Amino acid sequence: MTDTPAAAVDDGTAAALEAGLVAPRTRLSAPRPRAVAVILRTIGPLALLGGWALASATGALTQDVLASPAQVADAVGELWGNGQLADALTVSLTRAGLGLVFGAGVGLVLGVVTGFFRLGEELLDSAVQVLRTVPFLALVPLFMVWFGITETAKIALIGVATSFPMYVSTSGGVRNTDRKLIEAMRSFGLGRWAIVRTVVLPGALPSLLSGLRLSMTLSVIALIAAEEINSTEGIGYLMAQAQNFSRTDILAVCILIYGLLGLTADGVVRLLERFLMPWRKATQGAGR
Repeated sequence: MTDTPAAAVDDGTAAALEAGLVAPRTRLSAPRPRAVAVILRTIGPLALLGGWALASATGALTQDVLASPAQVADAVGELWGNGQLADALTVSLTRAGLGLVFGAGVGLVLGVVTGFFRLGEELLDSAVQVLRTVPFLALVPLFMVWFGITETAKIALIGVATSFPMYVSTSGGVRNTDRKLIEAMRSFGLGRWAIVRTVVLPGALPSLLSGLRLSMTLSVIALIAAEEINSTEGIGYLMAQAQNFSRTDILAVCILIYGLLGLTADGVVRLLERFLMPWRKATQGAGR
């Protein structure tokens, strides 16, 4: 009796081959060494840097258009040596950090309220969606009227810009929480806020981290706009001074710093994902 199923399988395979069907093959992806992944990630930036240096060396890029990488490196040494770069970084990072904490915190709370509570969605979601469509740059004149030329206006602008991505991601993640699991927790006597803390937020963690990544990126973009509000310190102030004196080397330094801030913010969220969701790395690696 044990030979009959095997014979049937062999007959079925032979018939499939005669019909021109191909036997399925399982594709197994071998894990890529970390060193190789790091090298591949650096190829793009190194290629850009090499092209920039080549264009400067051949005269395709003149100093009045864009300084060479060597001149930019000298400008970094100059600004760091006289303390301007360290002071500007401290001020700009403080502005971006405070605005991000305020904006992401507000977006998180509003997202939980509208995503988990029906009354909260009915009362707040439409108003937040209307405000979300307003470009945050359009609020600059209004904030200057409200807060004057102060740090409050700059931090508030960054906070507004970073709150909406966090709100959208949080609200969507909370709504997608398994309702059967929530009902099970209610049957055990857990209150609403206990369910939010122990079930909803952990279940919405991927969405929360995605929203945080967008918010951190927008905090850098909003920082650039905020530091255009008559700043007397910060990276934006350095850019304004460099523009007045046509220092393209310092302008390039400031632009690169903004880019590095955005890249660092993205790296921080990636580290949080590895720490808070270790299973995701294994799943993504198996699918590549």
